[in-house]
Amino acid sequence: VYLEAAPRGAFERTDPGRSLMNQPNETFGPHLLAITTGTIVDFPNGDPFFHNVFSLSKANRFDLGRYPSGKQKSVQFTQPGIVRVFCEIHSHMNAFILVFSHPFFAVTDDEGRYSIVGVPGGTYTLTVWSEIGRPAPRKVTVGDGETVEANFQVGRGAS
Repeated sequence: VYLEAAPRGAFERTDPGRSLMNQPNETFGPHLLAITTGTIVDFPNGDPFFHNVFSLSKANRFDLGRYPSGKQKSVQFTQPGIVRVFCEIHSHMNAFILVFSHPFFAVTDDEGRYSIVGVPGGTYTLTVWSEIGRPAPRKVTVGDGETVEANFQVGRGAS
């Protein structure tokens, strides 16, 4: 869940940050990772065999090459966009990295709850990204220091 645009002052960040997408049991964990531009993502190999993590995404294309158990490779994500991640060796492995140019986003928990903190007062378009469906964006108006609730129904055929 994210704001489509944010105030200019919201884009300033000096520390690129670091995040993790592990590879246990021939999966990526987490399956969906949301980060800001400039973030470095570490891809540790937690399996007892080789992996080769790559993406053909236009905004953030990379190929880490094959590397063994216990090793880690990293990528810095410099452009906003949706990055689909795969393993060249294990074709069933896939994940998504959503790269944002501002910090106003959240990944829902197992019950679908989310919270986007620190949103400056204003009117915004709130959008949901999901691999199983995309409900219509909503306009939300937030007052300074105010909490606003916005619920979405996600899934095929939901709106």
